[in-house]
Amino acid sequence: MPIQGSVRARTAREVRSWDMAADVVVVGFGGAGVGAAVEAASRGAETLVLERAGGPGGASGLSGGYVYAGGGTSLQKACGFEDTPENMYNFLVAATGPNPNTDKLRLYCEESVSYFDWLVSMGVPYAQKFYSEPTWQPPGEYGLVYSGGENAYPWNEIATPAPRAHIAHMPGFGGSGRGSGEAGPGSVVLKHLIAAAEKLNVRHHYDMRVDRLVEADDGRIVGVVAARYGEEVTVRARRGVVLAAGGFMNNDDMKRQHAPHLLGANLVGTEGDDGRAIRMAQSVGAAVQLMDKAECAFGLHAPLLVRSMIVNLQGQRFVNEDTYPGRVGQAILMRQNRRAFAVFDLESHEVAVPAGTTARRAEPTWVAETLAELEQLAGIAEGGLESSVGYYNKYAAEGRDPMFRKNPKWLKPLHAPFGAIDIGSDVFSSFSCFTLGGLVTPPSGEVIDVDGDPIPGLYAAGRTVSGIPASGYLSGSSLGDSIFFGRKAGISAAAPA
Repeated sequence: MPIQGSVRARTAREVRSWDMAADVVVVGFGGAGVGAAVEAASRGAETLVLERAGGPGGASGLSGGYVYAGGGTSLQKACGFEDTPENMYNFLVAATGPNPNTDKLRLYCEESVSYFDWLVSMGVPYAQKFYSEPTWQPPGEYGLVYSGGENAYPWNEIATPAPRAHIAHMPGFGGSGRGSGEAGPGSVVLKHLIAAAEKLNVRHHYDMRVDRLVEADDGRIVGVVAARYGEEVTVRARRGVVLAAGGFMNNDDMKRQHAPHLLGANLVGTEGDDGRAIRMAQSVGAAVQLMDKAECAFGLHAPLLVRSMIVNLQGQRFVNEDTYPGRVGQAILMRQNRRAFAVFDLESHEVAVPAGTTARRAEPTWVAETLAELEQLAGIAEGGLESSVGYYNKYAAEGRDPMFRKNPKWLKPLHAPFGAIDIGSDVFSSFSCFTLGGLVTPPSGEVIDVDGDPIPGLYAAGRTVSGIPASGYLSGSSLGDSIFFGRKAGISAAAPA
C-alpha cells in the first residue's frame, strides 16, 4: 500500500508556532517507543509520545511476547541451563549473519542478564518452566523455549545450545493467537512497560500520525509535523526526536523497490508498518541497510515440520527441518522462489498431529501410495523425490542425516502411504512476514546519514532501524532488540542538547 502525502522535512523557519513541545518526542508507542520513553523520562526529560493508532502497543503488543535474552539469566538458571555472554554472542553472530550488526550484538549480549532483570523489575512476569517440544508458540504456562535453532545443526557446533526466548507469563494462552491479531504474551510485556511510563509522567497522544521532521538551518532535527483528525499539529523537540514507528511491510511501493519477494505475503504487524518513519529520515539524508531482509513465518505445524522432509520442485532437500521454523520460511521464500513441499508418511503425521488437533496447515494436500504418484500430483520433477527419500531413508535407518544432521530423535525412514503439504504457489498466503532492514544506527541510537555522520537531534530504534536480527532471524530478537535499543535511544535523546 503506498503512503499518501510527502515526507519531505519542513524547515524550522516555516513553522510559525508550535502546538506542543517536550524535551524528547517519541514517534510510536510499541516496544521501542515505550523503551525510549521510560529511559528518557527517568532521566528527567519531559517526554511526549505520538502514536498514530488509537492506543499503545503496536506490533510488539500483538507479538508472542518472546524477548531474546541469555548469558545466564535467572530464568535460564531456574530451568537448569548454563549460558554466558560470549556463548550467546558466538551463536548470534553466526545465526543473524551474513552482515551481522556486531557492535549491537556485543552490547546486547554483555547486558542481556541485566536487561532481563530490568524487565522483571518492571513487573513483567515469567514462569520458571521450560518447553522442550518444537513449536511456534508454547502454551501460556511456559516461560522459556528454544527459538533460534540453537540446539540444531550447525548452531549446536558453533556454540553450546541454550534456550533464550523468555516469554511473558499469560495463563490460559494456548498460542492460537500468534499471527492472528489477537493479544498474546506481547501485550503483557507492553502493559507493564506502559504502566512504568505513566508513573514517570510520560505524556502521550493517540490518533496522531507523524508526517514530517522539522529541520533547523544547522541541520538539527528540532521537531515533527503531525496530523490528527485531518488537522496539522506541530510538535517541538527541545532535545531530540526518537523514531520508533515500525518497518515497511505494509508499503507495497517500498517492498517493490527493496524487497519484491515480500509482495503478496501476509503482514505481521499493524497498518502503521508503512515505512513512513524510514522515509522521513531519508528525507534528511539518513542511510539505510539490509532493506531486502525479512522474517518469514509460515503456517506449517511445527511438530510435523521436524518429522518431514522439506523439498523443492526438484524433490531435493535444502534446509534442516529441525532448525528454527522461521529460518525454514526464509529459505523457502528467498532461495526457492516460494515453492516447497513438506513430505512425510502417514505414520509420522499421526504422531505429529494426534486426532482432535486443530493445528493450522497440518492436513495433507495430497496422499499417495507411491512416491512416483506423489511427484506427479505435486508437480515435482520425475524421480527427484524418489531419489531424495531413498537417500534419506538409508541413513535415517542408522539414525544419521549426513546432509543436514537433523537430530536423530526426529529421524525415521518414510514408508507408504505418503503425504505432502504444498507450502507455496497457490497457498502462498500462508507466509507471514515483517521487514528487518531500516535506518543505520549505532547502539546508542543516533541516526546516521549517508556520509557516516550522526544527524543531530534524530534517534531511532525497533524495526524502523536495522537491528540485531540482521539477515538471519530468531524469535524474540525483534521484541527484545526493540525494547533494549529503544532504551538506548531514549537515553541519548534525553541528554541536554
